[in-house]
Amino acid sequence: MKVSNLQELLIDELKDLYNAEQQLVKALPKMAKSANSDELRTAFEEHLEQTKGHVERLDRAFESLDVATRGKKCMGMEGLIGEGKELLEAEMPEAVLDAGIIGAAQKVEHYEIAAYGTARRHAELLNLDDVVRLLEQTLDEEKQTDERLTEIAESINVEAEEPDESGDRKVRGATGNGKRQRIGAHR
Repeated sequence: MKVSNLQELLIDELKDLYNAEQQLVKALPKMAKSANSDELRTAFEEHLEQTKGHVERLDRAFESLDVATRGKKCMGMEGLIGEGKELLEAEMPEAVLDAGIIGAAQKVEHYEIAAYGTARRHAELLNLDDVVRLLEQTLDEEKQTDERLTEIAESINVEAEEPDESGDRKVRGATGNGKRQRIGAHR
């Protein structure tokens, strides 16, 4: 990759974000399906719709720059999604899984917040007001999603630490049949 100036760097950053968002469009339904908490599942489903909007905004940014969207794979997002996939395949109590999913999702949000913040600042320096507005809107949504995940985590993390009424923990994981198992609450 050859980058000669700030605008070329911005375009490279936008292509990276575009691919990252496309990867998330594919990953979010799996996260939603794996969530045990209805509130967490709903948050992922709503963020999926937002993420589709992020892709559309990036399309508009590329149009305003008269640049094609192709040509970049976001290795950072690929790694974060890979870590999340490993988590989803692990066997653990349901609330612990939800706590882990939230942590994985917040890693993604923080990555996006950093990337959108950087791209927005570069667009500001280049006086690309339309691009700045598009990036700012998405950046605000990413921050709101991170805050919502933090709020959801407050109750789920407590639940993850406590066994259910019978002293058991519901466990879901790599059982091969997708059915839930119950095990004793020994540590």
